[in-house]
Amino acid sequence: MKIKAIFLDFYGTVVHEDDGIIPGICQQIKENTEFECSIKEISDYWWKIFSKMFNESFGSTFETQRTLGMKSLVDTIRHFHSTCEAEELIQTQFDHWRKPGIFEDSKPFLETVHLPVYVLSNVDTDDVVAAIQYHDIQVKGIITSEEVRAYKPRPDMFIEAIRRYNLNCDEVIHIGDSLTSDVQGAQGVGIRAIWLNRK
Repeated sequence: MKIKAIFLDFYGTVVHEDDGIIPGICQQIKENTEFECSIKEISDYWWKIFSKMFNESFGSTFETQRTLGMKSLVDTIRHFHSTCEAEELIQTQFDHWRKPGIFEDSKPFLETVHLPVYVLSNVDTDDVVAAIQYHDIQVKGIITSEEVRAYKPRPDMFIEAIRRYNLNCDEVIHIGDSLTSDVQGAQGVGIRAIWLNRK
């Protein structure tokens, strides 16, 4: 079957992930606690809590990335007995989602590809739209976890994209940086996937 469209992950694929933001937030937690801990311990704990919430968030229990980020950071600050305020700390991450750095090959690819491109992202709708506008990126459509109330690698976003854009699974290629969310998620519904390993 001829490929008619590209599904494209956004953060970590087109623009930079927030990996550079996290250590700074953890550093501030460490500097504002008497608890003996390392930045890695704080980061690992935050990721563990966030991942648990993320994996349990779908359908009637769905919560946005911003909500999950805030809740998991509050838990992390409390766990390490820090005096930091979660709302202040997490704002740098929220700001990044709206104005992320872009990989140097992203715009040339998007400007020269001859197939319609649809962005499929786990980050909240307003943030993805803001980032796309910030970089003046042109895509045919955007679908987010917030719309379908489920995160990749769950099948919901891929299935909705196929339905909404009147495509078949064998007419699409999905490109993304995550072996789990993007590659396994796409392959799970019969869509071919390309792993873009930015690291």
